Amino acid sequence: MFLLIGVLIGLVLGLTGAGGSVFAVPLLILLGGMSVNGAVGLSLGAVAISALYGSFRSWHSDLVLWPPTIILAVTGALVAPLGKWLGNQLPDTLLLVSFNVLTLIIAVRMWRDAQRNPEHANVVRASKAEHRRPEMLCMLSPTGQFELKPRCISGLAIGGALVGLLSGVFGVGGGFLIIPLLLFLSRISMVQAVSISLLIITLISSSGFISHWLFSEQAGTPMDWSLLGWLALGGVGGMVVGQQISHHIANARLQQVFAVGLVVLALVALASTLIR
Repeated sequence: MFLLIGVLIGLVLGLTGAGGSVFAVPLLILLGGMSVNGAVGLSLGAVAISALYGSFRSWHSDLVLWPPTIILAVTGALVAPLGKWLGNQLPDTLLLVSFNVLTLIIAVRMWRDAQRNPEHANVVRASKAEHRRPEMLCMLSPTGQFELKPRCISGLAIGGALVGLLSGVFGVGGGFLIIPLLLFLSRISMVQAVSISLLIITLISSSGFISHWLFSEQAGTPMDWSLLGWLALGGVGGMVVGQQISHHIANARLQQVFAVGLVVLALVALASTLIR
């Protein structure tokens, strides 16, 4: 069952471009029979491993702009443990209700983006699409060198901290925030934005997962590493399949279908938890 859940997570992550990892928590609650906090921890681990696999293809390419990547990743990774601590202080019901609010925001954004920018839905995490390196609004000097201006640094740092906090609390990767932030601060291409987001998600989710593991050890509830292994194996497998089929089926309509499915899945998970 955990292998199947991992495959579904990997497929959604590969086909939607952003927000796919938010499927992990309700799937783990409904099909895996886990508590909310347990689902958040495993979700972070599986998302980190799946995103790491997805980022291999862009690691040495000119798709990745390292200064914004490092700023976002470091600030997010530093704040993620705080988010995990905050999540541990919340009752499961309140945590799940808050998660559903976040899910609704993500789903609405996916739906609206599919309507307003349908071309973005064709650029997914597994994409091999060609790109050109456009001029950026605030991050390149007249000589073409990256310039760390105060407003850009502060915007990236605040964005990274918010992503890290949400990642730690809810077990989400944060691509639904990282990509719009990068596109808002600079005129980079969509392909660059999703490539950068994968590296950031890898580091932030890893930080949140390590925090969850340490909290679990201290609480006397050690993590079941075999479950994470099956989940991660399925996640990478789903990403591989997504990589092969994304160019044929990734489009705005598919993104809208995922948005509706995300809302339904989260509401069913909430109802299931409340009924218990």
